[in-house]
Formats: sequence, C-alpha cells, structure tokens
Amino acid sequence: MLQEVVTLPYPGLRKRSKPIGHISDSTRQLVKDMEESTLDWENRREHEVGVALAAVQIDSHKRVVVIRNDFDNKKDKTFTAFINPEITKYEGEPTSEYEGCLSVKDLYGRVPRYPKVQVNAKNIDGKVVNITAEGFLARIFQHEIDHTNGILFVDRIKDEPEAFHRLRKISGNIEKLSEEERDAAFKEIF
Repeated sequence: MLQEVVTLPYPGLRKRSKPIGHISDSTRQLVKDMEESTLDWENRREHEVGVALAAVQIDSHKRVVVIRNDFDNKKDKTFTAFINPEITKYEGEPTSEYEGCLSVKDLYGRVPRYPKVQVNAKNIDGKVVNITAEGFLARIFQHEIDHTNGILFVDRIKDEPEAFHRLRKISGNIEKLSEEERDAAFKEIF
C-alpha cells in the first residue's frame, strides 16, 4: 500500500529503528510499500530520482532499507531490500559530495562519506548477504543506515552552514542557500 514519505520536522525521523527478528509476510509487504512510496515520490518530481528509502521514512521503525538496482536509469523501477543492514568496515578518506533526501524537502548538502564500506544484512529471503560497496553505492548505504539510526544527512553537516544547498525547482540546478534561506531552513529542520 502506498505510504506518504514523511519529512522534517517530523520527530519520528530521528528515532532509532528496531531490528527484524523474523522476515514475515508483513516484512515483505513493508518492502513493497517502500518501493511504491519511493516511485510515487519520484513521479512527482521532474529533476530527482528516488534511489533508496529506509522504512522510517514511511513511519515504520524497522531496520529495512530498499536500494534501486540501477540508480542511473530512472526507467529501472526495481529495488533490492536489505534487512538489518550494518556497516562493518569503513575504508578510505571521507569525501564530500551532494546528497539529497526524500525526507528533507528541496535541500541538498555536501556530506562527507567514506568511499568504500562493507555491509552485512539479510535479503528478503532471510539469507545473510555481505556487500562491498564503493562510490555512490557506498554513500547510499551510509545515508540509509544513518536513517535506521535516527540520523539525517543534515545532522552530519549542521555545524557547516556553507554545506547546505537548495534544488531550484524550475531549473533543476543546485545552488548555495542565501543566509536568509539557510536561517529559515534551519528553523524548520533543527
């Protein structure tokens, strides 16, 4: 069933999610709901792609993440589910790149993330999977696993006001926030 993606300042986004002990039909339904909700969000935005979602973003505090199988192809509408994902190893020096979030309206930020991570999780069939993720996929895992811990990308850069940017809806360009825009955004999200 289609769920609305919740956005800041909704306080539930900053709650830690609980692990799933047994993958049941309700877990499978949650995954379907997450996929539908991501695609619905994307369909209402011309310049953005929904690459991933954590269950907390549809107000379910379960440690479940879905990641699009081909995030470079908006026509590919398939996802892979990761149950109880955990990062077991970080590698390399963090670099700052733009990140957006379905739960943070129109804001982007230059967020430092590690270029390579090792992730352990279960798949939808309950089998343990070990993933080595690099580049953008590593960034996605870090972002989504943060969600399961009640952390949003804005929390990672809140002490760096210059790191915040806004997506201009008409042009689709990402531009720095003016001081007034930044003050207004901070009042809403913190």
